[in-house]
Amino acid sequence: MKIDFNRPFLTGKETHYIYKAVSAGKLSGNGKFTQQCQSFFEKKYGLKKCIMTTSGTDALEMAAILCDVKPGDEVIVPSYTFVSSALAFVRQGARIVFADSCSNNPNIDPDRLEALITPKTKVIVPVHYAGIACDMDRIMEIADRHNLFVVEDAAQAIDSYYKDRPLGGIGHFGCFSFHETKNVTAGGEGGMLCVNDERFIRRAEIIWEKGTNRAEFFRGMVNKYGWVDTGSSFLPAEINSAFLLAQLENLDDIQSRRKAIWQQYYDGLKPLEEDGYVVLPQIPDYATNNGHLFYIVCRNIEERTRLIEWMKDKEIQLAFHYLSLHKSDYYTNAEQNMPELPNCDRYADCLVRLPMYFELSDDDVSLIISQTKAFFI
Repeated sequence: MKIDFNRPFLTGKETHYIYKAVSAGKLSGNGKFTQQCQSFFEKKYGLKKCIMTTSGTDALEMAAILCDVKPGDEVIVPSYTFVSSALAFVRQGARIVFADSCSNNPNIDPDRLEALITPKTKVIVPVHYAGIACDMDRIMEIADRHNLFVVEDAAQAIDSYYKDRPLGGIGHFGCFSFHETKNVTAGGEGGMLCVNDERFIRRAEIIWEKGTNRAEFFRGMVNKYGWVDTGSSFLPAEINSAFLLAQLENLDDIQSRRKAIWQQYYDGLKPLEEDGYVVLPQIPDYATNNGHLFYIVCRNIEERTRLIEWMKDKEIQLAFHYLSLHKSDYYTNAEQNMPELPNCDRYADCLVRLPMYFELSDDDVSLIISQTKAFFI
Protein backbone atom coordinates (compact mmCIF):
# COMPACT_ATOMS: atom_id res chain seq x y z
CA MET A 1 0.00 0.00 0.00
CA LYS A 2 1.32 3.40 -0.98
CA ILE A 3 2.18 5.79 1.86
CA ASP A 4 1.83 9.44 0.82
CA PHE A 5 4.03 12.17 2.21
CA ASN A 6 1.07 14.31 3.31
CA ARG A 7 -2.71 14.07 3.49
CA PRO A 8 -4.91 16.86 4.86
CA PHE A 9 -7.08 15.59 7.72
CA LEU A 10 -10.85 16.15 7.70
CA THR A 11 -12.73 16.18 10.98
CA GLY A 12 -16.15 15.69 9.35
CA LYS A 13 -17.58 19.11 10.20
CA GLU A 14 -15.86 21.16 7.50
CA THR A 15 -18.60 20.87 4.87
CA HIS A 16 -21.31 21.43 7.50
CA TYR A 17 -19.70 24.69 8.60
CA ILE A 18 -19.19 25.76 5.00
CA TYR A 19 -22.91 25.09 4.40
CA LYS A 20 -23.75 27.26 7.42
CA ALA A 21 -21.55 30.06 6.07
CA VAL A 22 -23.21 29.90 2.67
CA SER A 23 -26.69 29.74 4.19
CA ALA A 24 -25.98 32.80 6.32
CA GLY A 25 -25.43 34.81 3.15
CA LYS A 26 -22.12 36.28 4.36
CA LEU A 27 -19.27 34.88 2.26
CA SER A 28 -16.76 37.73 2.24
CA GLY A 29 -14.19 38.16 4.98
CA ASN A 30 -14.57 39.26 8.59
CA GLY A 31 -17.81 37.45 9.24
CA LYS A 32 -18.88 35.14 12.06
CA PHE A 33 -16.46 32.29 11.27
CA THR A 34 -13.50 34.62 10.77
CA GLN A 35 -14.19 36.20 14.14
CA GLN A 36 -14.58 32.80 15.83
CA CYS A 37 -11.21 31.64 14.51
CA GLN A 38 -9.52 34.82 15.70
CA SER A 39 -11.18 34.54 19.09
CA PHE A 40 -10.07 30.90 19.39
CA PHE A 41 -6.39 31.85 19.22
CA GLU A 42 -6.73 34.92 21.42
CA LYS A 43 -8.47 32.93 24.18
CA LYS A 44 -6.56 29.62 23.97
CA TYR A 45 -3.08 31.12 23.75
CA GLY A 46 -3.58 34.58 25.23
CA LEU A 47 -2.51 36.26 22.00
CA LYS A 48 -3.19 39.99 21.92
CA LYS A 49 -4.78 40.54 18.49
CA CYS A 50 -5.25 37.89 15.81
CA ILE A 51 -6.18 38.71 12.21
CA MET A 52 -7.04 35.97 9.72
CA THR A 53 -5.39 36.25 6.29
CA THR A 54 -5.53 34.39 3.00
CA SER A 55 -2.08 32.88 3.57
CA GLY A 56 0.99 32.91 5.78
CA THR A 57 2.66 34.96 3.04
CA ASP A 58 -0.01 37.64 3.37
CA ALA A 59 0.52 37.71 7.12
CA LEU A 60 4.22 38.33 6.55
CA GLU A 61 3.44 41.04 3.99
CA MET A 62 1.18 42.78 6.48
CA ALA A 63 3.96 42.61 9.06
CA ALA A 64 6.42 44.13 6.60
CA ILE A 65 4.06 47.05 6.00
CA LEU A 66 3.48 47.52 9.73
CA CYS A 67 7.24 47.57 10.35
CA ASP A 68 7.38 50.42 7.81
CA VAL A 69 10.08 48.66 5.81
CA LYS A 70 11.33 50.90 3.02
CA PRO A 71 13.82 50.63 0.15
CA GLY A 72 17.35 50.43 1.55
CA ASP A 73 16.33 48.88 4.86
CA GLU A 74 17.95 45.57 5.78
CA VAL A 75 16.05 42.56 7.09
CA ILE A 76 17.81 39.53 8.62
CA VAL A 77 16.28 36.21 7.55
CA PRO A 78 17.59 32.64 7.87
CA SER A 79 18.61 31.22 4.51
CA TYR A 80 17.07 27.84 5.31
CA THR A 81 13.39 28.79 5.04
CA PHE A 82 10.56 29.16 2.55
CA VAL A 83 10.87 32.06 0.13
CA SER A 84 7.93 33.94 1.70
CA SER A 85 10.02 34.68 4.80
CA ALA A 86 12.18 36.93 2.63
CA LEU A 87 9.85 37.85 -0.22
CA ALA A 88 7.41 39.73 1.99
CA PHE A 89 10.16 42.22 2.82
CA VAL A 90 11.68 42.30 -0.67
CA ARG A 91 8.31 43.58 -1.92
CA GLN A 92 8.79 46.60 0.36
CA GLY A 93 12.22 47.25 -1.15
CA ALA A 94 14.34 45.73 1.61
CA ARG A 95 17.74 44.15 1.18
CA ILE A 96 17.75 40.67 2.68
CA VAL A 97 20.71 39.70 4.86
CA PHE A 98 20.76 35.93 5.17
CA ALA A 99 21.75 34.25 8.44
CA ASP A 100 23.09 30.76 9.04
CA SER A 101 21.31 27.99 10.94
CA CYS A 102 22.50 26.44 14.17
CA SER A 103 24.79 23.45 13.85
CA ASN A 104 22.34 21.23 15.76
CA ASN A 105 19.02 22.43 14.28
CA PRO A 106 17.83 24.45 11.27
CA ASN A 107 16.78 27.53 13.30
CA ILE A 108 18.63 30.83 13.06
CA ASP A 109 21.92 30.87 14.99
CA PRO A 110 21.74 33.63 17.64
CA ASP A 111 25.53 33.49 18.12
CA ARG A 112 26.01 34.86 14.61
CA LEU A 113 23.10 37.27 14.58
CA GLU A 114 24.60 40.44 16.01
CA ALA A 115 27.47 40.47 13.51
CA LEU A 116 24.90 40.89 10.72
CA ILE A 117 23.36 44.05 12.17
CA THR A 118 24.21 47.38 10.56
CA PRO A 119 22.74 50.90 10.91
CA LYS A 120 20.34 49.92 8.08
CA THR A 121 18.93 46.85 9.84
CA LYS A 122 15.24 47.15 10.68
CA VAL A 123 13.80 43.66 11.23
CA ILE A 124 14.88 40.19 12.38
CA VAL A 125 12.75 37.27 11.14
CA PRO A 126 13.25 34.13 13.27
CA VAL A 127 11.64 31.08 11.65
CA HIS A 128 10.52 28.34 14.03
CA TYR A 129 11.46 25.40 11.83
CA ALA A 130 9.40 22.23 12.35
CA GLY A 131 7.50 24.05 15.08
CA ILE A 132 10.59 24.08 17.33
CA ALA A 133 11.26 27.43 18.99
CA CYS A 134 14.23 29.63 18.17
CA ASP A 135 16.11 31.02 21.19
CA MET A 136 13.70 33.92 21.58
CA ASP A 137 15.16 35.45 24.75
CA ARG A 138 18.47 36.01 23.03
CA ILE A 139 16.86 37.22 19.81
CA MET A 140 14.58 39.67 21.62
CA GLU A 141 17.47 40.96 23.75
CA ILE A 142 19.54 41.66 20.63
CA ALA A 143 16.57 43.28 18.90
CA ASP A 144 15.74 45.48 21.91
CA ARG A 145 19.33 46.61 22.24
CA HIS A 146 19.44 47.68 18.57
CA ASN A 147 15.84 48.98 18.43
CA LEU A 148 14.75 46.40 15.83
CA PHE A 149 11.42 44.76 15.08
CA VAL A 150 11.03 41.00 15.44
CA VAL A 151 8.61 39.21 13.09
CA GLU A 152 8.19 35.57 14.06
CA ASP A 153 7.62 33.28 11.10
CA ALA A 154 5.50 30.76 12.99
CA ALA A 155 4.06 29.14 9.86
CA GLN A 156 4.86 25.68 11.22
CA ALA A 157 4.49 26.51 14.90
CA ILE A 158 0.83 26.30 15.90
CA ASP A 159 0.42 25.01 19.48
CA SER A 160 4.15 25.19 20.19
CA TYR A 161 5.91 27.13 22.93
CA TYR A 162 9.10 28.88 23.95
CA LYS A 163 9.31 28.23 27.67
CA ASP A 164 5.74 29.04 28.69
CA ARG A 165 4.98 31.48 25.86
CA PRO A 166 3.18 30.50 22.63
CA LEU A 167 5.23 30.90 19.46
CA GLY A 168 3.98 33.78 17.38
CA GLY A 169 3.19 35.71 20.53
CA ILE A 170 6.69 36.84 21.53
CA GLY A 171 7.96 39.16 18.80
CA HIS A 172 6.24 42.34 17.68
CA PHE A 173 4.35 40.23 15.14
CA GLY A 174 3.74 36.52 14.58
CA CYS A 175 2.75 34.94 11.28
CA PHE A 176 1.00 31.56 10.90
CA SER A 177 0.08 29.40 7.90
CA PHE A 178 -2.95 27.17 7.45
CA HIS A 179 -1.80 25.66 4.16
CA GLU A 180 -2.86 22.07 3.58
CA THR A 181 0.59 20.82 4.66
CA LYS A 182 0.22 22.34 8.14
CA ASN A 183 -1.21 20.72 11.28
CA VAL A 184 -4.58 22.38 10.59
CA THR A 185 -5.76 23.92 7.34
CA ALA A 186 -8.26 26.53 6.20
CA GLY A 187 -9.25 24.42 3.21
CA GLY A 188 -5.88 24.40 1.46
CA GLU A 189 -4.77 28.00 1.97
CA GLY A 190 -4.95 30.42 4.87
CA GLY A 191 -2.93 32.32 7.43
CA MET A 192 -3.02 34.60 10.44
CA LEU A 193 -1.19 37.66 11.72
CA CYS A 194 -0.72 38.10 15.47
CA VAL A 195 -0.17 41.70 16.53
CA ASN A 196 1.61 41.59 19.88
CA ASP A 197 2.39 45.30 20.16
CA GLU A 198 -0.68 47.42 20.92
CA ARG A 199 0.74 50.35 18.96
CA PHE A 200 0.00 48.55 15.71
CA ILE A 201 -3.44 47.00 16.29
CA ARG A 202 -5.53 49.77 14.75
CA ARG A 203 -3.29 50.17 11.72
CA ALA A 204 -3.19 46.39 11.21
CA GLU A 205 -6.98 46.33 10.84
CA ILE A 206 -6.85 49.20 8.36
CA ILE A 207 -4.17 47.52 6.22
CA TRP A 208 -6.19 44.29 6.43
CA GLU A 209 -9.30 46.08 5.10
CA LYS A 210 -7.70 47.49 1.95
CA GLY A 211 -6.49 50.65 3.66
CA THR A 212 -9.93 51.60 5.00
CA ASN A 213 -11.35 51.89 8.51
CA ARG A 214 -14.14 49.47 7.54
CA ALA A 215 -13.61 47.23 10.60
CA GLU A 216 -14.26 50.19 12.90
CA PHE A 217 -17.40 51.01 10.92
CA PHE A 218 -18.80 47.51 11.43
CA ARG A 219 -18.13 47.80 15.17
CA GLY A 220 -20.05 51.10 15.24
CA MET A 221 -16.98 53.14 16.11
CA VAL A 222 -17.38 55.48 13.09
CA ASN A 223 -20.51 56.40 11.11
CA LYS A 224 -18.82 55.89 7.74
CA TYR A 225 -15.58 54.45 6.46
CA GLY A 226 -13.09 55.58 3.85
CA TRP A 227 -9.57 55.22 2.49
CA VAL A 228 -7.12 56.24 5.22
CA ASP A 229 -3.89 54.25 4.64
CA THR A 230 -2.14 51.73 2.42
CA GLY A 231 -3.27 48.11 2.47
CA SER A 232 -4.62 45.27 0.39
CA SER A 233 -7.28 42.58 0.36
CA PHE A 234 -5.80 40.28 2.97
CA LEU A 235 -9.08 38.86 4.32
CA PRO A 236 -9.95 35.20 3.69
CA ALA A 237 -13.44 34.21 2.54
CA GLU A 238 -15.83 32.97 5.21
CA ILE A 239 -15.80 29.47 3.76
CA ASN A 240 -12.07 29.22 4.50
CA SER A 241 -12.58 30.33 8.08
CA ALA A 242 -15.51 27.92 8.41
CA PHE A 243 -13.26 25.08 7.26
CA LEU A 244 -10.55 26.12 9.72
CA LEU A 245 -12.93 26.38 12.68
CA ALA A 246 -13.90 22.73 12.25
CA GLN A 247 -10.21 21.87 12.46
CA LEU A 248 -9.53 24.10 15.45
CA GLU A 249 -12.33 22.46 17.42
CA ASN A 250 -10.39 19.20 17.05
CA LEU A 251 -6.93 20.69 17.57
CA ASP A 252 -6.13 18.78 20.75
CA ASP A 253 -6.90 15.41 19.13
CA ILE A 254 -4.95 16.35 15.99
CA GLN A 255 -1.96 17.42 18.05
CA SER A 256 -2.05 14.33 20.24
CA ARG A 257 -1.91 12.00 17.24
CA ARG A 258 0.80 13.94 15.42
CA LYS A 259 3.01 14.04 18.49
CA ALA A 260 2.52 10.30 19.01
CA ILE A 261 3.68 9.66 15.42
CA TRP A 262 6.68 11.95 15.97
CA GLN A 263 7.66 10.06 19.12
CA GLN A 264 7.29 6.69 17.38
CA TYR A 265 9.65 7.87 14.66
CA TYR A 266 12.15 9.20 17.19
CA ASP A 267 12.20 6.07 19.32
CA GLY A 268 12.37 3.76 16.31
CA LEU A 269 15.16 5.63 14.52
CA LYS A 270 17.27 6.50 17.57
CA PRO A 271 19.54 3.43 17.02
CA LEU A 272 20.49 4.81 13.58
CA GLU A 273 21.62 8.05 15.21
CA GLU A 274 23.52 6.19 17.93
CA ASP A 275 25.39 4.26 15.23
CA GLY A 276 26.26 7.45 13.34
CA TYR A 277 24.09 6.97 10.26
CA VAL A 278 21.74 9.96 10.71
CA VAL A 279 21.02 12.93 12.94
CA LEU A 280 17.53 13.21 14.45
CA PRO A 281 15.71 16.41 15.47
CA GLN A 282 16.85 17.99 18.71
CA ILE A 283 14.40 19.84 20.92
CA PRO A 284 16.09 22.40 23.22
CA ASP A 285 14.99 22.47 26.83
CA TYR A 286 13.26 25.82 26.23
CA ALA A 287 11.10 24.45 23.39
CA THR A 288 8.12 22.12 22.97
CA ASN A 289 7.27 19.79 20.10
CA ASN A 290 4.05 20.29 18.10
CA GLY A 291 4.46 17.29 15.80
CA HIS A 292 4.54 19.39 12.64
CA LEU A 293 7.16 17.34 10.84
CA PHE A 294 9.79 14.70 11.44
CA TYR A 295 13.12 14.83 9.64
CA ILE A 296 16.43 13.05 9.57
CA VAL A 297 19.74 14.50 8.42
CA CYS A 298 21.75 12.18 6.19
CA ARG A 299 25.53 12.28 5.88
CA ASN A 300 25.60 13.74 2.36
CA ILE A 301 23.36 14.65 -0.56
CA GLU A 302 24.12 11.45 -2.45
CA GLU A 303 22.98 9.32 0.47
CA ARG A 304 19.79 11.36 0.79
CA THR A 305 19.04 10.94 -2.91
CA ARG A 306 19.50 7.18 -2.67
CA LEU A 307 17.27 7.00 0.42
CA ILE A 308 14.45 8.88 -1.32
CA GLU A 309 14.71 6.55 -4.33
CA TRP A 310 14.89 3.46 -2.08
CA MET A 311 11.69 4.48 -0.29
CA LYS A 312 9.99 5.40 -3.56
CA ASP A 313 10.56 1.84 -4.75
CA LYS A 314 8.77 0.71 -1.57
CA GLU A 315 5.89 3.14 -2.36
CA ILE A 316 6.80 5.39 0.56
CA GLN A 317 7.02 9.07 -0.33
CA LEU A 318 9.75 11.16 1.32
CA ALA A 319 10.62 14.78 0.57
CA PHE A 320 13.59 17.05 1.08
CA HIS A 321 12.85 20.61 2.09
CA TYR A 322 14.27 24.06 1.35
CA LEU A 323 17.12 25.04 -0.91
CA SER A 324 19.36 27.70 0.62
CA LEU A 325 17.83 31.04 -0.37
CA HIS A 326 21.21 32.75 -0.48
CA LYS A 327 22.09 30.49 -3.41
CA SER A 328 18.85 31.10 -5.30
CA ASP A 329 18.98 32.67 -8.77
CA TYR A 330 17.02 35.68 -7.58
CA TYR A 331 19.41 36.48 -4.74
CA THR A 332 22.68 35.76 -6.55
CA ASN A 333 21.58 37.97 -9.44
CA ALA A 334 21.04 40.85 -6.99
CA GLU A 335 24.05 40.30 -4.72
CA GLN A 336 27.69 40.14 -5.77
CA ASN A 337 29.02 38.64 -2.54
CA MET A 338 27.46 35.35 -1.55
CA PRO A 339 27.70 34.67 2.21
CA GLU A 340 29.18 31.45 3.54
CA LEU A 341 26.41 29.66 5.40
CA PRO A 342 27.59 26.09 5.84
CA ASN A 343 24.88 24.91 8.21
CA CYS A 344 22.09 26.09 5.91
CA ASP A 345 23.78 24.34 3.00
CA ARG A 346 24.10 21.14 5.02
CA TYR A 347 20.38 21.04 5.77
CA ALA A 348 19.54 21.90 2.17
CA ASP A 349 21.67 18.97 0.98
CA CYS A 350 21.07 16.38 3.69
CA LEU A 351 17.72 16.89 5.45
CA VAL A 352 14.83 14.64 4.43
CA ARG A 353 11.29 14.62 5.81
CA LEU A 354 9.27 11.52 6.59
CA PRO A 355 5.50 11.18 6.07
CA MET A 356 3.52 12.98 8.76
CA TYR A 357 -0.27 13.22 8.89
CA PHE A 358 -3.09 12.33 11.26
CA GLU A 359 -4.23 9.18 9.49
CA LEU A 360 -0.84 7.46 9.44
CA SER A 361 -1.33 4.22 11.38
CA ASP A 362 1.16 2.80 13.84
CA ASP A 363 1.77 0.00 11.33
CA ASP A 364 2.50 2.59 8.61
CA VAL A 365 5.05 4.31 10.84
CA SER A 366 6.62 0.97 11.81
CA LEU A 367 6.98 0.10 8.12
CA ILE A 368 8.63 3.46 7.36
CA ILE A 369 11.04 2.96 10.27
CA SER A 370 11.93 -0.59 9.25
CA GLN A 371 12.52 0.38 5.61
CA THR A 372 14.68 3.32 6.68
CA LYS A 373 16.76 1.02 8.84
CA ALA A 374 17.03 -1.51 6.01
CA PHE A 375 18.47 1.18 3.75
CA PHE A 376 21.23 2.16 6.17
CA ILE A 377 22.10 -1.19 7.74
